[in-house]
Amino acid sequence: MNVLDTHPADAFKNDRKHVFHSWSAQGALNPAVVTRAEGSHFWTEDGTRFLDFSSQLVNVNIGHQHPKLVAAIKEYADKLCTVAPFHANDARSEAARLISEAAGLDMVFFTNGGAEATENAVRMARLHTNRFKVLSHYRSYHGATSGAITLTGDPRRWASEPGMPGVVKFWGPYTYRSAFHSANEAEECERALAHLDDVLMVEGGNNVAAIILETVVGTNGILVPPDGYLQGVRDRCDRHGIVMICDEVMAGFARCGEWFAYQKWGVLPDLVCFAKGSNSGYLPLGGVVISRAIADSFKDRAFPGGLTYSGHPLACASAVASINIFKEEGIVEHARMLGTDVIGPGLEKLMANHPSVGDVRGLGVFWAIELVKDRTTREPLVPYNAAGADTEPMVELAAACKTKGLWPFTHFNRLHVVPPCNTSRELVEEGLAILDDALSVADKYTV
Repeated sequence: MNVLDTHPADAFKNDRKHVFHSWSAQGALNPAVVTRAEGSHFWTEDGTRFLDFSSQLVNVNIGHQHPKLVAAIKEYADKLCTVAPFHANDARSEAARLISEAAGLDMVFFTNGGAEATENAVRMARLHTNRFKVLSHYRSYHGATSGAITLTGDPRRWASEPGMPGVVKFWGPYTYRSAFHSANEAEECERALAHLDDVLMVEGGNNVAAIILETVVGTNGILVPPDGYLQGVRDRCDRHGIVMICDEVMAGFARCGEWFAYQKWGVLPDLVCFAKGSNSGYLPLGGVVISRAIADSFKDRAFPGGLTYSGHPLACASAVASINIFKEEGIVEHARMLGTDVIGPGLEKLMANHPSVGDVRGLGVFWAIELVKDRTTREPLVPYNAAGADTEPMVELAAACKTKGLWPFTHFNRLHVVPPCNTSRELVEEGLAILDDALSVADKYTV
């Protein structure tokens, strides 16, 4: 029996009539109707196949319709579809064990996604420290719920202001467009940490509950921190009694060639937010991985937070299956290899061939191509937070990619190269070749 008997044309018609889309002016939408997916590809209703260089929202780390993961979900659905979070459950317990083990921490509070993870991590930090202020970066994204959007350091925050009180923004490292006029990575690290020291001085380090940062900044540029920066933040948190929160919603679960990106630098945060790659979005799942010290804050007092679907057994079963597939198939190692041997060198070649490419950067299967009008001045190909006609160069570039069967991830003046973490070397090379051809569109706008 087919669950749905509707025609793709009905899907589009009903979408436009009844579905209210996020981050969009509803009257301007023309969504593609996706009918199926497999591996690193998906298909639209007219039969067009796209190589998914976006992993949808940088979350399909294990690829589409992985047969072992689909089978695990079906098997567990026959056993138990749902149970309240106050019960113990084998899928929930095993998912928590595996995630804690991968993160190097002790306990997991489950949520439905990344924004809720952020909200609860901040709540834990404030209650643990009995402090109020939270520091977060400009050029960051932590989710769209009330507190998470306040912590966010990009224009998506503006429409929701004023937001959660007690949030203070500071500049993180970004050598290519340094807020500190640094000449190299070492200088950027030193100056960014000195800036953080100044912020802690004027805000009062003893007033700060948490510093939250995307370990590797995602949508706002795939900004890889210079060596020493995360350790510097960790040192300052230790010095002032501040909780260090790493938002790994996008960077975690093999995306950066590690289980969690902070492991590349040998730093251990106090709280870790996760979601997306934990089960590749096959079912809604997120959470906070918690250190023993913070978990013990709630040993004799209740944690004042909860969700009806916290630790949803079907979602947790999918996470267990996904993590085991990662181990069996060496997906973390494969992602690391793709970054080192394929994507990194491939993007360096693109930069050599295209005057519109000002910078390339990334780790694993998490890379950005920053596009400019002028390499000397580094003027962006489109303005920051461009709208309307100002976005045309990036619109043309995305269309050129889609015409050749590649679905890109674009944001502001950047193309992000973020296919599933288990994409084959050959398919990644195919995608890079399409980008090489499509970038001639961006080159037309250079001076």
